[in-house]
Amino acid sequence: MTSTELTIRDFRPEDAEAVATAHRAGREHLVMTAEALLWMNARQNPDEHFRTFVVESDGRVVGAVRCGLVLGTTTTGVGYANGSVLPGFRRRGAATALLAAAERHLAGHGVTELHTWLDEEPDSLAFASARGYELGSTAQFGGRDLTLPLPQAPVRPAGVELRPATDWADDPRPLFLVEAEAIRDEPGEVSIDALDYEEWLRDDWARPDLDRGLTVVAVVDGAPAAFTMVQTDGVDRYWSAFTACRREFRGRGLSKLAKLESLRLAATAGYRHAYTSNDMTNAPMLAINAWLGYERCAGERKGIKRLT
Repeated sequence: MTSTELTIRDFRPEDAEAVATAHRAGREHLVMTAEALLWMNARQNPDEHFRTFVVESDGRVVGAVRCGLVLGTTTTGVGYANGSVLPGFRRRGAATALLAAAERHLAGHGVTELHTWLDEEPDSLAFASARGYELGSTAQFGGRDLTLPLPQAPVRPAGVELRPATDWADDPRPLFLVEAEAIRDEPGEVSIDALDYEEWLRDDWARPDLDRGLTVVAVVDGAPAAFTMVQTDGVDRYWSAFTACRREFRGRGLSKLAKLESLRLAATAGYRHAYTSNDMTNAPMLAINAWLGYERCAGERKGIKRLT
């Protein structure tokens, strides 16, 4: 292919499969469906200013970037831009053009600090550095073959039940309260200290790839104390999206119990590949995932740029 003509434009519904393919290309650990992308782009949230830009090469969609303002925090002016280009179309200016479009869009909506996740590979890190991004936190992806045996379940403490999130389908606020407390302690450059229930319902609970049957809740004396939230591709891939535990219940093994039960249910349901991600400073969760049999399969770095 000799042509290098590129076109940047807004996402269209018919782009969903191509964008999902570009997102996953060379990244077996990323679980993303076309259905989820359609849902993301159909949401209505004027505060986020969410936008997906795609790049075409000779009329073919070869990459995309999703961008918006970071919500759920009292820190102002922070945005995100995450994307990918098909391997065969890299080093041709596509990623540069996508990132520039995201930067212009977000700067126009008051973003002064832009965050992006980078593959922890020399070319990706050099690309970001050359475009004014400084490196921040490091995360590790873990993968697990669900056809292999799972660890034996620890003894469950008295008064603890393990229940699916479907039990809260009519009123998920108790689960939101667990997440709103736990996410304040998540490592990272931006503190998520103002999570809003309506935003959580729209952006997390309503996701089409959220599997509420595999999302397992640890209940203590009738009230949710911890959970592990799960997204799937509906075929054979499982993603551990977030694990939360209220502060007063930490140290009792509730997160371990919930995650193990979720993996057991996933294996029974026919899922074969499980993936997760953790900040490298989150030693307790890294230890739990190692016990569960996850092995490192990739890494990523946060890139941060001041927009002027």
